[in-house]
Amino acid sequence: MRAVVKVGTSSLTDDGGRIDAGAVAKLAGEVVAARAAGHQVVVVSSGAIAAGLPPLGLDGRRPADLPTLQAVAAVGQHRLMATWDAAFAAHGVVPGQVLLAPLDFVHRQQYLHARQTLQRLLELGVVPVVNENDAVADDEIRFGDNDRLAALVAHLLSAELLVLLTDTPGLLTGDPRLDDAASLIEEVREVDASLEQLATAGGSVRGSGGMASKLAAAKMAAWSGVRVVIAAAGREGVVAGALADAPGVGTVVRPRERRLPARKLWIAFAIGAAGTIVVDDGARAALVERGRSLLPAGVTGVRGMWDAGAAVEVATEGGGVFAKGLARHPSAFVSKWAGARTSELPDDVEPEVVHRDDLVVLP
Repeated sequence: MRAVVKVGTSSLTDDGGRIDAGAVAKLAGEVVAARAAGHQVVVVSSGAIAAGLPPLGLDGRRPADLPTLQAVAAVGQHRLMATWDAAFAAHGVVPGQVLLAPLDFVHRQQYLHARQTLQRLLELGVVPVVNENDAVADDEIRFGDNDRLAALVAHLLSAELLVLLTDTPGLLTGDPRLDDAASLIEEVREVDASLEQLATAGGSVRGSGGMASKLAAAKMAAWSGVRVVIAAAGREGVVAGALADAPGVGTVVRPRERRLPARKLWIAFAIGAAGTIVVDDGARAALVERGRSLLPAGVTGVRGMWDAGAAVEVATEGGGVFAKGLARHPSAFVSKWAGARTSELPDDVEPEVVHRDDLVVLP
């Protein structure tokens, strides 16, 4: 089995914000055991920013300004990787650092290059240790997290399993700090609004993710046919238990039976939306129920500015986003011709605002 194992900052650092070598060694040992059992494992490791705080004399809390975050990440990344290197070296295993940025998922050629590199590392017997390229990936530092990155890597490699390790046993029915009766939700067939309400959006003091980001990543992975396990990093044998689909190891999110093709999954989850196209009820029905392309006649408004080829969300007049796709025309054109029939467009212009081949209807 090919698996991606992601571990968060809070699970890799001590109370002072320093990298916990013991925690890293524990997980490295479990990854090595999984390899010995015949599995291929890619590690996605957070912790660069947290690792860079103590050497700079900062107080252990994530800075709010982008230049400082980038500088701290640059100081901390090699310290984080040195700890992983020592942990794997104790087992005679070689890790390889792979730093990814949004560019690697936005541009198809970069996407293919990233996949080729990771696959070759696995063929060479190396354990890839992936992290965001925080020193330059400003959007990811401000808005992203490694849960989403791990889901994208799982899709990139056609992995069968994504393990999201955190400091809780998994998704619980309530906040255990407030609800003594809170219990583990062992299996999820579909990530829906009721489950998302159980998750808190905030991360830890040193991290950027939270259970909400893990559910979002699980939904992304499930759409690409990947089984997801959300579990406690400190649990003994957690990686082996996740690989074996053992009951009670954490919260298991089952993959969807209907999977998105690679291109549409890439559109849905790997590209940030540059704006929103608002459509009427007739256009929504044509897109959702009949699988049609979006034409200018169904457009009622435009929010944001973009060039041709940019990703855009498609929303109802009530504000609900129900689709995402690649716009064939810039926002100025879409705004100018909103509501127009195809016969009213210039003769040399493609009539589709978003072609059905470039459109993904979201749950």
